[in-house]
Amino acid sequence: MKRLLTILAAGAALSAVVATPASADHSWNGYHWARTANPFALKVGNNVSSVWATQLATSNADWTTSDVMDLASVAGTANKRCSMTLGTVQACNSKYGSTGWLGLASINISGGTHITQGSAKMNDTYFNTANYNNPNERLHVICQEIGHTFGLGHTSEDGTSQNTCMDYFSNTGANATSTLSTHPNQRDYDQLGLIYTHTDSTTTVASATALSAGMAGRSDVVPFRTVRSDNAKHSVIAEYYADGTTRITDVLWVDGPRSVVSRG
Repeated sequence: MKRLLTILAAGAALSAVVATPASADHSWNGYHWARTANPFALKVGNNVSSVWATQLATSNADWTTSDVMDLASVAGTANKRCSMTLGTVQACNSKYGSTGWLGLASINISGGTHITQGSAKMNDTYFNTANYNNPNERLHVICQEIGHTFGLGHTSEDGTSQNTCMDYFSNTGANATSTLSTHPNQRDYDQLGLIYTHTDSTTTVASATALSAGMAGRSDVVPFRTVRSDNAKHSVIAEYYADGTTRITDVLWVDGPRSVVSRG
């Protein structure tokens, strides 16, 4: 399953999960939304078309089952590019082209660990093809991309099913009718509990209006970008902005890794 996911921190790779929820580690280095209490309300902007509506609603309901967060579906504020909005997650679908990625999740980080905004994109260029155009694969992808915006990583990357949307199982081909790996499981909820055990003195969720506009990746700051190939399924992009923000993109390719490139 090939998709693109973004977090903020230099060169971070997804951690391998271990056998018990108490020691589970499919967190991305503890990146989390700052908030003063649990559960916290997080707005998910609905920018998706009707073909994705059921999957978005199901994903939001699934993640709200967690003890630490309540997702509220609100009218989307994103454009076609799915620009992020401070304090929210924006969910989008569009024909993004033959980019090599099926889904993309992005988060911006301030202060080293705090998520300030996020987005989840689904690429209809591939979902409109026979291989990916089924409700189970759509649900797997949107559930995973939104899960990433909370600071969750993958539970595994070998293509087997751990029956969580955070694994690399693909609901395509012979598995197109399978509902495996289309929802979070208890391990995901346990991991969220670990990530969000502590509370913060400030908040980065939607009510936080004093955050710098730079967190949106404004056009007057030029990032340094480096891309490296990790394995046959994903690469990592790190972008460092002049205003002190950092964005890291974990790219899961549809057809294998691309060349390693760097640019300023």
